Amino acid sequence: MKTIPQMMEKMIAFSGGNIHDIDHFVRVWNYARTIGALEGLDADTQYVLEVAAIVHDIACPLCRQKYGNTNGKRQEAEGAPMAAEFLKDSGMSEAQIARVAYLVGHHHTFTDIDGIDYQILIEADYIANATENGWSRENVRSFTEKLFRTAAGRRLAASIFGV
Repeated sequence: MKTIPQMMEKMIAFSGGNIHDIDHFVRVWNYARTIGALEGLDADTQYVLEVAAIVHDIACPLCRQKYGNTNGKRQEAEGAPMAAEFLKDSGMSEAQIARVAYLVGHHHTFTDIDGIDYQILIEADYIANATENGWSRENVRSFTEKLFRTAAGRRLAASIFGV
């Protein structure tokens, strides 16, 4: 099975030098890795979470080219099969690849969150997006109150945004 650094290297190469995309998935991965570790995830769930964080926006280049934007629902639809294809030679089990593809295919869907890995990916991506886009303290407070479920994610959001 490929290591997280190997996955990171492969995704950086896949990104074709797009610094914004690379910076974003590195941020999301760091937040996801941190939240997962603080929440005490088992090794397999942590690995799947970290891989999902690395590849969660794999469809952004395609969406920009095909649709002219990176709309979240289009990212989900295009990204799930792309993630599965990207990971086919990773040494991950079929179940792990299926879970990563599911997470990629749902990372902009905030209902029916069905696992701690999914929850943490939502939280990590939100924190990264909020820092990158300068979202208001009120937006961050409202989102974290409504959708953050992990104690670690709430603590990070409070520390970063003062909410």
